[in-house]
Amino acid sequence: MTHSIRRMRNLALVGLLWVPCAFAAPVFINPDTEAARNAPYSHAVIVDNLLILSGQVGVGPSGLVEGGIVPESHQIMRNIEAILAGQGAGFEDIVKCTVMIDEISEWGAFNDVYVTYFPGAKPARSAFGADGLAFGAAVELECWAYLGD
Repeated sequence: MTHSIRRMRNLALVGLLWVPCAFAAPVFINPDTEAARNAPYSHAVIVDNLLILSGQVGVGPSGLVEGGIVPESHQIMRNIEAILAGQGAGFEDIVKCTVMIDEISEWGAFNDVYVTYFPGAKPARSAFGADGLAFGAAVELECWAYLGD
């Protein structure tokens, strides 16, 4: 890495001025299981005060839950809740979500579940239709959470 690129990584744009700042090294979060050790991704990564969760699908202890988008959506939220709790956070700390949905006509059913987990302020959110998701899932949800200072 050149000196100028390294220098830019340690600067932040504040107004129209670049000021020095420090960033902590990322912390990679994974459960201590054989499946997690063999996975080609981390379950989450902490970068400074942000917890970035990998996309979650409705997989429980015995695989993808049965019944379609509603039970899958609830399982996704349980998976997210467990990762958040492991870092002392909760749904109220989520600031951004990205929804990938296999069948866009099921958008309303997903939203009916989603809003029950965010009764107050809602995170910023993006969504798109997907043509096939891991494990044949109906929906996948990726979230970012603010862990505070």
